[in-house]
Amino acid sequence: MDSDKNINNLEKLEFAIFCIENIASELELNAAQVYTALTEKSNVLNDYIIPSYDVLHTQSKNYIVQDIIELMEERGVQV
Repeated sequence: MDSDKNINNLEKLEFAIFCIENIASELELNAAQVYTALTEKSNVLNDYIIPSYDVLHTQSKNYIVQDIIELMEERGVQV
């Protein structure tokens, strides 16, 4: 796997947790369900969230959450 796709530093790890927790809150689910959807049911975490960290982390919480939820819907990810 390409090193850019790995969570290889604390900032990216914290950002991944931030995304998971806020998506869970928005969808009224628990974080474990969202994590499973982003990793086991799809590869959104490693294919999109982590590689897009440099751009995404500069956006608002609402933008980030809605962007990822829209991507999940486009990819047919079931939570």
